[in-house]
Amino acid sequence: MRYAPPGLCVNDFDLLRDAEGTYTVLHLQGPWTTEFDHLRMETSYGRATSADLVHWEPQGTAFGNGLPGRFDQQAVWTMHIVPHGAGTAMFYTGVSGLTPGGWPLQSVGLAYSDRTDGTGWRRHGTGPVVEADARWYRTGERMGWRDPFVVRDDESEGWVMVVCAADASLPVEVSGCVAWATSDDLEHWTVHPPLISPGDIDELECPVLERLDDGSWLLLGSIGATRGFEAWTAPRLRGPWTRRGPLGPTGSYAPRVIAAPDGSRVVLHTTPRRVGLTDTGDRCRGMLAQPKSLVVPQDSAPRLEWWPGLDHWLGEETYDAPLHAVGDVGISGRTEITLRTLASDASDADRPALTVGCDGKNLWVTGPDGDRLGETLLPEPAASLRILTIGEYVEVYADGVFALTTLCYSGRPAPWAAYAEGLRHPVSVRPVRLPDPHRDDASAVWPGPSPR
Repeated sequence: MRYAPPGLCVNDFDLLRDAEGTYTVLHLQGPWTTEFDHLRMETSYGRATSADLVHWEPQGTAFGNGLPGRFDQQAVWTMHIVPHGAGTAMFYTGVSGLTPGGWPLQSVGLAYSDRTDGTGWRRHGTGPVVEADARWYRTGERMGWRDPFVVRDDESEGWVMVVCAADASLPVEVSGCVAWATSDDLEHWTVHPPLISPGDIDELECPVLERLDDGSWLLLGSIGATRGFEAWTAPRLRGPWTRRGPLGPTGSYAPRVIAAPDGSRVVLHTTPRRVGLTDTGDRCRGMLAQPKSLVVPQDSAPRLEWWPGLDHWLGEETYDAPLHAVGDVGISGRTEITLRTLASDASDADRPALTVGCDGKNLWVTGPDGDRLGETLLPEPAASLRILTIGEYVEVYADGVFALTTLCYSGRPAPWAAYAEGLRHPVSVRPVRLPDPHRDDASAVWPGPSPR
């Protein structure tokens, strides 16, 4: 249900699907550490394969940084892969070094492969194919030119690339924007003024373009300050673009859109962990989360919902206390659902360690002693919640929409119970079957507290 390669964590990624239906993920990878140095620790792409977007098999490293003296000698960051002839082309972020002020110098390079499985890459030349244009974008200190995403142009036979950049006309703390460039051949690019420049975002990372069934466009962008992602829509690539607001809650980042095995459109994203796998550890790079259904109504904002393809991994309803579980709860007035208790001794047996609460539009998750681990304000009062726990990872869906996620390493599994109007109601759950239940490395799903 969540994936990271043995001994490593996952950062930004891209997804492929071959003619036989096998999915491949290429992802940035690095160690579990507080002091995460992108220049020293993100120098290669990991690779994994799946038949269903849930059970991933690690396949080792597929690409690394370039030779000394090249534009990608220091690090390779976020990539995007498109079909090219019988094979594929990959656009990727290269880092050559640092500015005098210590800022990474970024540009976009190109590699080709005769394969469609994310392997066999050969670089196109020794330099980048597109760089930031100083007429519109910062090019030195506090620059940005990374996370390329390429699609077919909807007004020509060529291509359009969007890139995370910094708008040179704005103060640096609100200069996050989506740049764009056009090309006829994938190798020669013309840079244009910003496609989207909101003026209130520090970094607008990992832009994703998705053409919808009616020919219009969806753009997803990860927001550095909130660590979530937002959506924009437009009738055509060149706009006008309408900001639709958050699509993923804080803690979900770097989304990708792909067709699921059932043909539906789903979003996968990353989610963090904590160093040392404790509630007191600093947040660090994490794991690839399970898919969500992408719903894009014509007359309202896009949303993420529970993907029915996950139901295959759920067991029969029970009132037992599995660590990994999904439960549905109706809401009437202020309601709190206890998922775990401390239970370190008899006196702690009923003390909540993990609780989800909802009161009208207010949705929250608390840990031991009622400490808030996450909260959000819903657009409308919720009538029902779906709660997912996998190890320390918690997701909450309000009236079917993905609304909140957080982490909690405290407590022991207990039968779920909902408390409303002074009454206690047991909650039935469906246990989650893990794809790799026997893994015990640092990047496996947290197995719960150690036995005392």
